[in-house]
Amino acid sequence: MSEPFSSSTLRVEQPRRGPFARSQYRVMDGDGTLLALADQIGERARSERLRTYFPGKSELHARAVLLVTPEDETPLLVVDKEEGRMRTTVTRPDGEVVGTFRTERVGRQYTLLNGDGKKIGDISVDLARNNFTVKDTEGRRAGHVRKKWAGIATHLLTTADKYTVEIDDPVPEPLRTLVVTTAIAMDMTLHESKDIT
Repeated sequence: MSEPFSSSTLRVEQPRRGPFARSQYRVMDGDGTLLALADQIGERARSERLRTYFPGKSELHARAVLLVTPEDETPLLVVDKEEGRMRTTVTRPDGEVVGTFRTERVGRQYTLLNGDGKKIGDISVDLARNNFTVKDTEGRRAGHVRKKWAGIATHLLTTADKYTVEIDDPVPEPLRTLVVTTAIAMDMTLHESKDIT
C-alpha cells in the first residue's frame, strides 16, 4: 500500500475512553502526523450491549472497524474480526480481500494469508502478548509491533492502548498492508476484553 501508510514507522493508538467504548483507533506516522482514523462499523445490537454488563469474553465477539482518511473520510480498509478468535480479515472498501490473520495458537502464533488463501507469512507473539514479530514465508522479518504498557489503572479501566509498528521495508504487498494492520487485528483479538467482561 503506497499512501497513506508509506512510512516505515507507524503509531496506532486507541483513545482513552471508558470501559464501554467502541473500537476506535488513530494511525499516525512516526512524527505523530495523523494518517487514518478507525471506528467500529455499525451500531451494537442490544444483546451485544448487554454483554458489557455481564460476564463473558468480549474479545470473542465479532466486530469490524473501517479505516478512513482524517481529512475527507475516504474509506481505506476494513479490519473485520469474526466471532471467536480464529480469523480476522482485512478488505478494501469494495470488498476485495487483502489478506487474513488466521489463528494457529491463540495468543501465540498466527498465519497470514493473501486474498487467495495462500500463506504469505506468520506472526509470533511473546508471552506477555505485547510484542508481535511478523515474518514472511522465508523467515525474514517483515515487521515488528510493540504494545506499550500504560500501567495497571489504564489497562483495567480504559480502552487506551498504544502500539508502535516498525516495517522492515521493502515488504511486498499484501504482506505490508497486513503488517500495518497487525496492531488493530491483534488488539481486537487479544486486548479488547475491557467491556468489564
